Amino acid sequence: MEEFILSKKELIKLFEEGTLKDKEKIWLYEDKEVKIVALHKVEPRFLQDLTNAEYFKIVFVK
Repeated sequence: MEEFILSKKELIKLFEEGTLKDKEKIWLYEDKEVKIVALHKVEPRFLQDLTNAEYFKIVFVK
């Protein structure tokens, strides 16, 4: 499965440019279905805001 890691700023830029689209139940990267995984530097039990990650992984769904 193809995947890549990007920063929060890069992720926001992809949404603004329309490269990454938020549909009702899926995300699309260049019209291909993907999953977005937040990557945190702290253990999950210490997280207060799950959306406040510095990096994200884009994983293509087959």
